[in-house]
This record gives sequence, structure tokens and C-alpha cells, in this order.
Amino acid sequence: MKTAVVILNWNGVQHLQHYLPSVVRTTPKVDIVVADNGSTDGSVEWLKAEMPSVKLVLLDRNYGFAEGYNRALAQLEGYDTFVLLNSDIEPTEGWLEPLLEVLECNEDVAVVVPKILDDKCRERFEYAGAAGGFIDILGYPFCRGRILSTVEEDKGQYDTPCDVMWGSGAAFCCRASVFAELGGFSAEFFAHQEEIDLCWRVWLSGRRVVVEPRSKVYHLGGATLSADSPFKTMLNHRNNLAMLFRCASTGQRVLVAVVRPLLDLAAAMSYLVQGKPKSAKAVWQAWRDFLLWHTRLAKERKTIRADVKREAPIYRGSIVVRYMLGKKKYF
Repeated sequence: MKTAVVILNWNGVQHLQHYLPSVVRTTPKVDIVVADNGSTDGSVEWLKAEMPSVKLVLLDRNYGFAEGYNRALAQLEGYDTFVLLNSDIEPTEGWLEPLLEVLECNEDVAVVVPKILDDKCRERFEYAGAAGGFIDILGYPFCRGRILSTVEEDKGQYDTPCDVMWGSGAAFCCRASVFAELGGFSAEFFAHQEEIDLCWRVWLSGRRVVVEPRSKVYHLGGATLSADSPFKTMLNHRNNLAMLFRCASTGQRVLVAVVRPLLDLAAAMSYLVQGKPKSAKAVWQAWRDFLLWHTRLAKERKTIRADVKREAPIYRGSIVVRYMLGKKKYF
């Protein structure tokens, strides 16, 4: 199984300097590729001088996470498996073998992800990925190890491999053939939730997404956009709405159409109360873009759901309501 570990970089030379040596050290038998998204901070020069064993794919500008990976992977031929890795990931010894073993032993598994821990607090799960993710009926993501703002310590409670709805794009092992067949990430997403969207399409195509906790990595997180970034808020709201419109069953889509405008209005009002008018505006911008995309999304939905092999494993309740009522703080 010919494998490439592919790291997308944009002006992240400091992260490359800190984390890339650990990737090279713990991943000796596969090709390591850095796809550079038009960096201007000396990243490429440093790679050429200090990491000559690492292959380079040079893109002419910053295409974002989604289209950056699409363009980079399209240039890598002859690989059976791609492992997408953020530039701020430190793998542990032997991290890759369990992931590849899952793919080799399970023909219907298209995506497998490791357990992701927080590099800043290594006994805790990392917010964005933890031990595999799900979404609730209204489209809100959560993880084994993280629900909304509650992040758990890793005490081995999620050390059993299992099917999950999605795996974090921070460390994402995927069959190259499936990535190509499904058209890769949705380029218009730019960044955020594109991996959930792809995993949903993986499930609809009849394949599975699995977490393999024998594989473990540490993730810094927030390397590109901080949690308080209005742009990040806009991307998360917009991309989540687009994903739901394209991929959800009819019943789920109707429920979302009724309830989500009220919830997003409440979110915008909450930002205003917190003194974050730019974040409130970002929610409005997300809805504006979503409505502008409506015609195109409707066409894409027909294609995506034309031949559904199986529905994705979605939590049929509201994780937000259960969390606020104190009934669901932990997975």
C-alpha cells in the first residue's frame, strides 16, 4: 500500500521547524510531502535547505485547506493512501501502521483517523478531533472526548476502535481512489468542516469512517485561525449549512430549515451581548453566502443523494439542548 503523508502549509515555517522533524522521525517508510499554499515567510527555502528528503508541491497562491489539498493531491500519482496531516501535529512512535492496517483489513473502510490529543495539555483530548466525531440532528459537531466546550481527559475511555461519522482533517488517512471518486473536499468551503462534508459523502457512498485509537498524535490547534476569529465563525456557520443542505436526508433537512435560523439568530444575539459585533456579523454573512449558493447546492444535492448506499450515523437528538440541560456533558 503506497502511502504519502501530505502536510499543507501556508506561512507556517515555525510550525514546520518545530513539528516536521518528529513526522520524519516517526514515519520512516513512506513519502512525506509538504504542499505549500503560496507561502511568503521562507517556508519553502527552509524546507529545501533543512529537509531535503521531504518532497515539495508548490501552489501559486493560498487556496485554503480544501482546494489546497485538492490541487496538491491531484499532482501526486501512484499512491494508494493519502494521510493528511496538519503542520502543527506531532505523531507518536508507530502511529501510522495501525491506520494502514485498518484499511488493509477492511475493504469497506475509506477513512481512518487516530486519537488526537492536545499538544498544550497532553492528558486531554484535542478540541477539534478528539477520538472521532459525530453530528446531531441539527448539524452540530461533537466528538468522543469533547462536547461543545467540555473537553475530557484521556483516561482510556475511548480506546476502542469504532465507526464514527467523521474524523478530523488534522490527521486524516483516506484511500486515494475514494478521495478522487468523491471529488475530494468541497473547494468553496475554503476551510472548516470540509472533512465532515467529505466523510458524510463517504458514508452515503456505502463506505465507512473509523477511528483507530492505537494511533495517537498531538495537535496544537488554532494555528491558522483563532477560536475568536470572525472569519472562522463565518466559515463554520456557512459550511455547516451548505453541508446539511447537500447531504442530509429530507427529514433532517426540513427540521434544520425550521430550527436552525432561530438558533443562529440566538447565536448572533449572544455575540452582540458578549461585545463581539464582528462575530455577530459573521453569522449574517454565513447565511448570505448560503442563500447565494442555494441554486448550486440544490444541483449538488441531487448528485450526492442520487444513489445513497447507507445513511451516516447521526445522533438523532439535539446535543446542544441536552448539554444546556446538563444531561449530556460527556460522550
